[in-house]
Amino acid sequence: MYPIRRNRRLRTNEAIRSLVRETTISPNDFLVPLFVVEGKGVKEEIVSMPNYYRYSLDLLEREVKELWKLGLKSVLLFVKVSDKLKDNTGKEALNPKGLMQRAIKTVKNACPDMLVMTDVALDPYSIYGHDGIIEKGIILNDETADVLAEMSLSHAKAGANFVAPSDMMDGRILTIREALEDEGYFDTGIMSYSAKYASAFYGPFRDALDSAPVDLKNIPKDKKTYQMDYANRFEAIRETEMDIDEGADIVMVKPGLCYLDIVREIKNEVDVPVAVYQVSGEYAMLKAAAEKGWLEHDAVMMEQITAIKRAGADIIASYFAKDVVKLLNS
Repeated sequence: MYPIRRNRRLRTNEAIRSLVRETTISPNDFLVPLFVVEGKGVKEEIVSMPNYYRYSLDLLEREVKELWKLGLKSVLLFVKVSDKLKDNTGKEALNPKGLMQRAIKTVKNACPDMLVMTDVALDPYSIYGHDGIIEKGIILNDETADVLAEMSLSHAKAGANFVAPSDMMDGRILTIREALEDEGYFDTGIMSYSAKYASAFYGPFRDALDSAPVDLKNIPKDKKTYQMDYANRFEAIRETEMDIDEGADIVMVKPGLCYLDIVREIKNEVDVPVAVYQVSGEYAMLKAAAEKGWLEHDAVMMEQITAIKRAGADIIASYFAKDVVKLLNS
């Protein structure tokens, strides 16, 4: 008790603060999302995500080499698909020569030891911007899961280490796991978006991939029939436990900062790695506030990343990954 114990002794200077720090950040904590487009020599800044880009395959190769030199060893790939290739069934997602499949091979050829995870969902390929096949205004669950399994198998054949289903269809993890096992892809992992909430923070991401739900009669205007209600807490645990039972190797909470209570709940309940996606809206808000001079960018960035890890994240998917590691290395 005071004055025998003075807690401030352990805060006297940076040396002692560093020595007793409970949560530390390193390059090994990060999964780097990358956006891929067709073309050559393309590096397009995403307007709503300042200083973040879409890359053509030739510049994707250069980017992953730079990430590797920084100590970032894992990437999560997303593709922006031409409108002419979109339909209601996700047919282009199964094309062995499709953009995703070529992106996987590009990363592996450029940096063979880079861990490659791939987005598995239909919204980039859908004329409606939804994560599933639509019939009479309904998102079809089982039919969508079957396509997602074929999509995952296609990614595995192209060389993906992990597939990352982000769709929130019921039972899709088991369907994907069985498809991979049946074809002998026993070592291909699944990182499931297990607790993915119907959040308003995804806007800039949908700009990046042109994947927002379309505003048409008889088409759901949002994703609330499959993504989770953000008012729910225990549902996240049920969803996560079911995904683990179905074969998920890693589980994810998405978004990040508004859901750190969910991260801790899940971390306390499961025995697999827990990932957190710090999403595009979280990134864009800090960029905008820093541009206005209202917040100190790097200080807030590090505080947010530390909070996510402190809450229990083993893996952080973040658009800040490169900035954080450069700061750590400086």
